[in-house]
Amino acid sequence: MERSKLAVVILGAGMGKRMNSDLPKVLHPIGGRPMILHVIDTVRRLAPERVVVVTGYQAERVESACAGTGVEFVRQSEQLGTGHAVVQAAPVLASFDGTVVVLNGDVPGLRAETIRRFVDAHHRAGAAATVLTAELEDPAGYGRIVRDAQGQLVRIVEHKDASPAELALREVNSGLFCFEADELFPALKRVGRRNSQNEFYLTDVIGLLRAEGRPVGAFRVDDPREVAGVNNPDELEAVRRFVAGDAP
Repeated sequence: MERSKLAVVILGAGMGKRMNSDLPKVLHPIGGRPMILHVIDTVRRLAPERVVVVTGYQAERVESACAGTGVEFVRQSEQLGTGHAVVQAAPVLASFDGTVVVLNGDVPGLRAETIRRFVDAHHRAGAAATVLTAELEDPAGYGRIVRDAQGQLVRIVEHKDASPAELALREVNSGLFCFEADELFPALKRVGRRNSQNEFYLTDVIGLLRAEGRPVGAFRVDDPREVAGVNNPDELEAVRRFVAGDAP
């Protein structure tokens, strides 16, 4: 397998209920352009072989906004979690045998160089899966990174499923992952829905692979503002300021 081969899956199916708008979350503008277009521009700088966008809520509207960018589309007709979203890309990536980067469509502040360093770290470690993490002052709402006594990644636990001790952790899942394709899609078939959301979590792949003795890793981003997602109008404004260079 050539580890230099790269495919990217961008998750853009969500509605974004807390945005208080019927506009799909990834279409809210940053600098006059839908935020997902900033994400597509960024990943294009990595020269991936394939870029797949997962659409769902108002799929036609999102696909129309991304027209002409050279991406492929798959649809998640029911929003059953991040793992379920990535499964939708399995048929179009069935013959792909390289590294798959998965990220959300609401991170317009993410830099191509950060993704490049992340992918390089994943390859150097010979990992089956690697998660990009961030250290936050207020980690509320984010999945927590659980490490063992040696500092190795054990699993990722979603906020709603975390114990009090896990909620005290400040290192969080940014939503950006590297997977080897031949590890990712078989593992996704084994992911269940025994959690508070009754959803298929992509994060569960980390724990599954580790339990099977496969190498998994975590790479911490230097500036957590790069991976700040957008879930409400205040966060949208904060990301707008960061992208524009106006953030403190």
